[in-house]
Amino acid sequence: MNNLESTIASDLIERYRKLAGVVHDLAAPLSEKQFWDKPLSFGNSFGHLVLHLTGNLNYYIGAQIAATGYVRDRPIEFSDATPPSKADALRNFDAAVGMVVRTIESQSAEDWAKPYEGRGADATDRFGMMLSCVTHLHHHIGQMMYLGFEWKGRG
Repeated sequence: MNNLESTIASDLIERYRKLAGVVHDLAAPLSEKQFWDKPLSFGNSFGHLVLHLTGNLNYYIGAQIAATGYVRDRPIEFSDATPPSKADALRNFDAAVGMVVRTIESQSAEDWAKPYEGRGADATDRFGMMLSCVTHLHHHIGQMMYLGFEWKGRG
C-alpha cells in the first residue's frame, strides 16, 4: 500500500469510526421513546435517521462495493411502524460501519478508481462513493444534534 492509498484508507476509516461514536454520544441521553418519536411535526425521528444511515451504508457500500447482497427498502427507513429497539438499531448501525471499515481496508490502489454505479449515486468511482457516504453521515449528524437539543429543551 503506497502512502496516498494508506492515507486515504486510514483517514476514511478514522472519520467513519469517529462519526459513529458521535451518533452513539448523541443517542445516549435519549430514552427509547425519544429515540423513535419526532419532537417536531416535521422531519424524522433520531431512530429513523439511524435506520436510514444504516440502509445507506449497507446499500451504497455493502451491496455495491462489498457485494453483500443487501437489498434496500429506503421508504421503510423513515416509516417503520415497528422498528427495532434503540439498542438493536444502534447495533445494526455499528455493523454497517464495521462492514464499511472492512471494505475500505480491502481496497487496492486500483480499486479506488473503479467505476461506481448505484441507484441514486452521486459518485462515479469507489473513492467518490466512500466520500459521499461519509459526508451524508455527517449531514444527518447535524439533524441528530438538533433533535437532541429539542428533546433536552423539553426535559
